[in-house]
Amino acid sequence: MKYHIPVMLNECLSGLKIDPAGTYVDLTFGGGGHSGAILNNIGSGKLFSFDQDDEAAENAKAISHDGFVFVKSNFRYLKKYLKLYGAKEVDGILADLGVSSHQFDEAGRGFSFQGDARLDMRMDRNQTLSAYEVVNEYPEEQLHKIFGIYGEVKNAKTLAQAIVRERIVTPIETTKELVSVLEKYAPRHREYKYYAQVFQALRIEVNDELKALEDALVQCAEVMKEGGRLVVMSYHSLEDRIVKNFIQKGKFFGEVEKDLFGNMLKPFDAENRKPIEASDAEKAENPRARSAKLRVAIRNNYK
Repeated sequence: MKYHIPVMLNECLSGLKIDPAGTYVDLTFGGGGHSGAILNNIGSGKLFSFDQDDEAAENAKAISHDGFVFVKSNFRYLKKYLKLYGAKEVDGILADLGVSSHQFDEAGRGFSFQGDARLDMRMDRNQTLSAYEVVNEYPEEQLHKIFGIYGEVKNAKTLAQAIVRERIVTPIETTKELVSVLEKYAPRHREYKYYAQVFQALRIEVNDELKALEDALVQCAEVMKEGGRLVVMSYHSLEDRIVKNFIQKGKFFGEVEKDLFGNMLKPFDAENRKPIEASDAEKAENPRARSAKLRVAIRNNYK
């Protein structure tokens, strides 16, 4: 089995328009599919690849390209590590958001509702907060908010109450035990979608994914040279909305600000008005591609 099949690989490379002597960043190394393809197009240039996952770090050891640097860290520390390595400006940044196929497939990580494992979902196994603590220790109001906002679960309040009732009797320790609670509240014939929404909500909370994405996007603007290219692929509406807002408005909430002459004060210009989607053939071959949305933007001269 492949560790991770890179989604829309050609579209990502096309979006980056790689200069063989340029400096690039892959914010989400994973199995190294996108990074490997970027390195195939780099001569004297450099690629900094970020990932906080231990297995991604192992995969990175197989790459021997002179211009490759692996950074074992969350991408929200992009600017700090580029400064550490003496990279002042970069020509392009790629982010393939979400969880890799391998993390889903490895049942012991607790990302999937289809296996049975301890509730975990940590991308960085060194952090203390896991899905177990969220499910068993968070107050009802906080669970309600997480399920409603991060999972877009319609009966979020009812579910939060049910989990609190269940855990008083006995802790909910495994993915299977959690699913046994969820199945009582899932809409008929849409159970799998419901489980996926709840698991997504927990994963986002455990890994602070949305705030980390916001932090990274702001730093992308700060480290990108004028004319540099930002390529971001997301897999659910919450991530895509954050990326879209930042590209279109230069911020995550509210309307774009303008100067006295009516020029928009934002660091990126969108290359494509609508997100790029995978071809029907790729969607049929790789289920992960079905929900993928790719946005490409170019760094303008706004500081």
